[in-house]
Amino acid sequence: MAEQFIEVDQLRDTLRESLETADKRQEDISRQDVLTRIERVIQTIVFSVSKGEAPVLRLMNRCNWSSVRFHKSVGLVRKADVPVAALRCDWPLSATRFALILKLLSVIYKLVQSDSYATKRDIYYNDPQLFGSQRTLDSALDDISCMLKVPRRSLHVFATSKGLISGDLCYLEEDGTKVDCNSSSTAVPVSSNVNGIRNIVSAAKFILIVEKDATFQRLLDDDFCTRLSPCIIITGKGVPDVNSRLMVKKLWDTLHVPVFALVDADPHGIEIMCIYKYGSRAMAFEAHSLTVPSVLWLGLLPSDIQRYRVPEETLIPFSQADESKINSLRNRDYITCQPAWEREIETMQRLKQKAEIQSLASIAPHFLTRVYLPNKLRYGGWI
Repeated sequence: MAEQFIEVDQLRDTLRESLETADKRQEDISRQDVLTRIERVIQTIVFSVSKGEAPVLRLMNRCNWSSVRFHKSVGLVRKADVPVAALRCDWPLSATRFALILKLLSVIYKLVQSDSYATKRDIYYNDPQLFGSQRTLDSALDDISCMLKVPRRSLHVFATSKGLISGDLCYLEEDGTKVDCNSSSTAVPVSSNVNGIRNIVSAAKFILIVEKDATFQRLLDDDFCTRLSPCIIITGKGVPDVNSRLMVKKLWDTLHVPVFALVDADPHGIEIMCIYKYGSRAMAFEAHSLTVPSVLWLGLLPSDIQRYRVPEETLIPFSQADESKINSLRNRDYITCQPAWEREIETMQRLKQKAEIQSLASIAPHFLTRVYLPNKLRYGGWI
């Protein structure tokens, strides 16, 4: 069995040798520092009111490509000179958002001051009329984190995790609860407080990020973790939530084993993989604590469609949205710096077809778990 991991072990050794001696990671910020930063914001508002002026909150634009730059060893990071937008309380279009952010600052201040925690869902249901939707609240929390220049975990607000994890992994939650992910048939929800996890124990040779929940469940059903033990598999069920990304980062920082991605051979799957690897525009201010630039693309590669003769009837023609997305990907710095990835994307664009991971089942029912993935890992079929 050991010989199936020769290539993986060599990759692990290479990755460990290439680790930077001075790893610039975002440090946790003290509770007092968070309180002080909130107080400064409120003092500015009070000062404006005392002068008879309309208070203004200055928020950075988190969603434009012009606001981020690509750093090869970190991913997408926020530029130092990002322009800010004025959120005024006396403008009809921004008054509600101004009030929402002040309300959230008040809630966060009380949580940090009392060293207690709340979920985003709890906060939303305390005043659903003000927040309007969970998405609006989520966006405002990210704006506050960016404005205060503190990682979101320092705001004492947790998000309910949607991700799942399984494999050779045990750890303790912050409250002392022991979590054992060693089960061949069921998965464990990713922790809502990844930062509080400690005493991680694992002999895993690699970590496999799985794009879709359906594929993840298929791996469980086929006893993948037992067949290729020891390993860890994790899914964020599509576009990953922050906790799933934090978990992958935590495992990489602790174990320093290869991290592979298994995604659909389509532009959407590639972008999801890039979020784990390089981050996103909206969360670029937290890149140091969320990205794992060592992530490798294991499959499904566009070139695998022809290599394994995936049946034509299982392939999906490109849509206009796919064309737009793939053109966008090809222009990004983190793609153009990787020739092997560029070639795969060119292949996909030339074929004008995409394939889901499930299409491999048309070759044979257990082809994914008993042929495709074992061979990829044994012979180094990643890029």
